[in-house]
Amino acid sequence: MSEFSLSRRLVAEALGTAMLVGTVVGSGIMADKLSEDVAVSLLGNTIPTGAILVVLITMLGPISGAHFNPAVTFVFWLKRELGLVVAAAYIIAQILGGISGSLVAHVMFELPVLQASTTVRTGAGQWVAEIVATFGLLATILAGIRFREAAVPWLVGLYITAAYWFTASTSFANPAVAISRAFTDTFAGIRPVDLPGFIIAEIAGATLALALFSWLLRSEKRTAIS
Repeated sequence: MSEFSLSRRLVAEALGTAMLVGTVVGSGIMADKLSEDVAVSLLGNTIPTGAILVVLITMLGPISGAHFNPAVTFVFWLKRELGLVVAAAYIIAQILGGISGSLVAHVMFELPVLQASTTVRTGAGQWVAEIVATFGLLATILAGIRFREAAVPWLVGLYITAAYWFTASTSFANPAVAISRAFTDTFAGIRPVDLPGFIIAEIAGATLALALFSWLLRSEKRTAIS
């Protein structure tokens, strides 16, 4: 049982997801403004995202667990560490928070507040990349909690920093972030019509990670033979 009320936990989830998406979208806008080189822009998008994850998980993790991601919440529901009502409330808070992060980024950069992305992100390669990205993220979280819980903020931040570059999709790995990025027609955007493929792939990757790591992390106590 958390020492924090559900209302505080939901605000932490909404705030954390808003700040995460605001960083993803805002740094993408800034990077795109500063360079015409796509590789440089991607690097300018990657570093702030990894950095803010370390900050947000450290800051808000003790309150809500710092999911900021429906795929993470889904896995903890499957693990029976969250009830169905609380998990659903977390996911709603994450999505609403993420969308608000996109809108605030637009305000900061004096862009039209309401937008719909036209960036095409679809196809088998993108979907496999999202399965891989989300599998790796949940593997990092589950193994991190099991072996080095205090390091989880850094592990997640470093994993996402790496996954931006080794996945074809640039590692969304988060249904709330994917939905929120459909609300921005900027560097970080994704067409709304492409969302279902990404979300299905992300949930599949998370489920695969839970299945494998539930077995992999189960230790066997050996009894000495006298």
